[in-house]
Amino acid sequence: MMDVDRQTSEAAGRRASRKAFVAIGVFVALIAVLYVLQPDSFGLWMKALHIIAVISWMAGLFYLPRLFIYHTDAEVGSVQSETFKVMERRLLKVIMNPAMMITWLLGLYLAWESFAFQGGWLHAKIALVVLLTVVHVMFSRAVRAFAADGPRRTARYWRMMNEAPTLLMIAIVILVVVKPF
Repeated sequence: MMDVDRQTSEAAGRRASRKAFVAIGVFVALIAVLYVLQPDSFGLWMKALHIIAVISWMAGLFYLPRLFIYHTDAEVGSVQSETFKVMERRLLKVIMNPAMMITWLLGLYLAWESFAFQGGWLHAKIALVVLLTVVHVMFSRAVRAFAADGPRRTARYWRMMNEAPTLLMIAIVILVVVKPF
C-alpha cells in the first residue's frame, strides 16, 4: 500500500511531469540544433526522430486500452481504481500527447520536404493517421470519463478497441514501405 501511495502521490506526479518536460525539451532542442546546423543527414535525422515519436505514441495507444480493461473491473473508489486513474492520466499527458504532437509535426515536415504532399499512398497514410488521432481522442475522453467515475464501457469493448491502433499501424506501415499507389 505504501509503494502505491508513493507512486501515485502528487509529488510523484510532479516529478514525472518534470522528467517528461525535460525529455521533451531535449528532443525539441535536438531538432532545433539539427535544423540550425543543417547537416547533410538532416532528412535522415528527421525521419529517425519521427520514428521515435511514432513508437512512443503507438506504445501508449497499445497500453492505454489494456489499462481500461483492468480499470473496468476495478470497483469505483477502490485503491486499484484510483491507481488506474493516475496511470491513465500520466500515460496520456506525459507520453502520448507529446508523442502525438511531435509525430504530427515531423510527419508533416517530412511529407512536405520529401514528397511535396504528392502520392496517393501519402494521402492514404495521412488519412489513416487522422483516424489514429481520432482513436487517441476517444481514448482521451475515456481517461476523463474514468477519472470522473462516469459510466464505463465493458472490458469486451476495450478489448476490441485495443485492436484499432494495431490495424491502423499495420496499414500505415504497409503504405509507407510498399507505396502501392
